[in-house]
Amino acid sequence: MLSVDQWRPRATQHAARLEGFLDAHLARRTSRVKHPVHDFLFVYYSHKPGQLRRWHPGYGVALADAAQEYGGLKGYEVVDGGVRVSQAHVASQTVLLTTLVRLLRATLARPAHFGCFGLHEWAMVYRLEQDETRHAAWPLRLGGAATDEVVESHKIVCSHFDAFRFFTPPARGLNTLSPGRDDRADFEQPGCLHAAMDLYKHAFRLSPMINSDLVADCFELARDVRVLDMRAAPYDLTGLWIEDEEFTPVQIETPEGKREYAAAQRSFTERSGPLRERLLAECERLLTVAR
Repeated sequence: MLSVDQWRPRATQHAARLEGFLDAHLARRTSRVKHPVHDFLFVYYSHKPGQLRRWHPGYGVALADAAQEYGGLKGYEVVDGGVRVSQAHVASQTVLLTTLVRLLRATLARPAHFGCFGLHEWAMVYRLEQDETRHAAWPLRLGGAATDEVVESHKIVCSHFDAFRFFTPPARGLNTLSPGRDDRADFEQPGCLHAAMDLYKHAFRLSPMINSDLVADCFELARDVRVLDMRAAPYDLTGLWIEDEEFTPVQIETPEGKREYAAAQRSFTERSGPLRERLLAECERLLTVAR
C-alpha cells in the first residue's frame, strides 16, 4: 500500500516525463496540423494521450486514498483504505498474457537480422502516384520511377506482418517472407524496427497491470525508432522541423546509407532487448496470478 505522499509524486513525475511530447501532439491536433512522423504513435497505436499520461503502479500495489482518481477505472477495485488492480481483471487477460509470452519468448530466442534497410516503407509506395501515397503532402525523394527501381533492385525481407500488410499489391510478391496475422511468433525477430516499436503496444495493452514506468520506457523507444523509420523512408522530409529535430534522410539506396541504417538498427536492438525481457517477466508473473 502506497500512501498519497508516496504515489502522487510518482504519478506527477510520470506525467512530466511525457508532457513535452504529448502537449506538442495535442497542440497540433487542435490546430489540425499533421505530422508525418509523430502522429503515427497515436493513430496507428490506439493508446490515447490521456491514457499514456496516467500513471499506474501495476498489479500487487495498492494506492491509499485514491478512490477518486482510480476507483472508476477499468481493472481497479476498491479495498480498505485504497484501490488496486483486481485479480479478476488479471484473470480476464489470460489470453493476451499467454499470446504475449509466446511472442516475446520467440523473438528473444531468434537472432537479429539487420539487412532489411527499411524497405518496407518503400514497398508501401511501390508503383503508386504521388497523390496515392500515405503521406501525399511530402514528395518522394527520388521521384516515383526511381523509388520503384530501388524496390526492384533490392531483396525485400520484411518479417513483420503489420508492415507487410501495407505493401502495395505489386510489392507483396517481392517479399521473400509471407508473415501472417496469426503467425507473428514464427517470424518476428529482434532486429526489426516495427517489432521494437510494438513493445509500446504490448506495454499499454498490459495497463493497468504493469507499472507505467515500463510503458513510458517502451513509448520513448517507439518514438525514437519511428524517427529512423521515416528518415529511411522514400519521402523527402528535409523541410520538417520540430524545435531542434531535423529529419534528414538516411539514404538507404546508397552503401553509406545502408551502413548508417544498420548501425542505428543495432543500437535500437540493444535498447529493445531489456524492455522485451521486462515485459516477458511481467507477463509470466501475471499469468501465475491469472491461473
